Amino acid sequence: MHDVCIVGAGPAGLNAALVLGRCGRDVIVFDSGQPRNAASRGLHGYLTRDGCHPKDLRQMGRDECGKYPSVKFSDRQVASVQKRDDGFVIVTLDGQSVEARLLLLATGRIDVLPDKPGFREYYGHGVYHCPYCDGWEHRHERIAVYGECPDVVDFALTLLTWTEQILLCPTDPCAVVTRDHARLQANGITVATAPLKALGGDGETLRDLQFEDGTTAPIDAVFFTSELPQKSTIAQSLGCALDAGGSVICEAHAATGVAGLYVAGNVRGGVHLAIMAAAEGAEAAIAINEALADRELRAAPDGTPARDTPLEQRSAANITSQKG
Repeated sequence: MHDVCIVGAGPAGLNAALVLGRCGRDVIVFDSGQPRNAASRGLHGYLTRDGCHPKDLRQMGRDECGKYPSVKFSDRQVASVQKRDDGFVIVTLDGQSVEARLLLLATGRIDVLPDKPGFREYYGHGVYHCPYCDGWEHRHERIAVYGECPDVVDFALTLLTWTEQILLCPTDPCAVVTRDHARLQANGITVATAPLKALGGDGETLRDLQFEDGTTAPIDAVFFTSELPQKSTIAQSLGCALDAGGSVICEAHAATGVAGLYVAGNVRGGVHLAIMAAAEGAEAAIAINEALADRELRAAPDGTPARDTPLEQRSAANITSQKG
């Protein structure tokens, strides 16, 4: 039985594997090879790796984890997980199974692309969902913002950080209420009067927007809002609850309400940046190692527990240093 199984090999899963490898823990990491940011040409906001291709970051992560002999990788996709009293049984699509004492889910989310021609074709090179990842590359350019009201209104206002040339394209132009029209106009944002029909371009570069009324508008980039469902249903199948935003609810230090199950990265709520996912992976790894250590410590001869303070109440300052 492995100490830990990690499902997902993005920044969260890889950073967790790295920390646990440095603890000498027996870890198996499942990598389906289908990352959320596969369409991205470069991740941003990641100190020392700004602009790094996501594929290169994952490979560097696997290489670094490979320095620790107790960390193993499996390029199989996990189909299901069963909870047992002593841990978990992880079953892959091809019928292979492994056992682990603790389980970390770092399976991420799915970006649901709008069902309009051109969105999938230009996704990652002209069409984006995160301005903190891709806004700088289109600063001061003509940007369209597509999505449902009222969320798309606030999203358009956020994009003023990067450009003053914004065209709001609601899925239903009639859904923009008078109050929103007033604040959009006050901030120089134009609202399209007809529904968006398609995105146009030469196959490599996005060129324009095509509307249902036959009109077009030149554009340099499109940002969109959409639902972000969980990529995997494993957490729910094991009994985890989701909050209103579709995030797995976790307690202190990445633990869920299911004993032995932890979550990190986009599975949780909060900011969906690669560097945040990596940080959450490290947090989960420390919590997992502490939980394993608690199981292995022996009580004093008189029955006094080895440690009095429960893991969820321990200060992070007591188990990590500023030097890292």
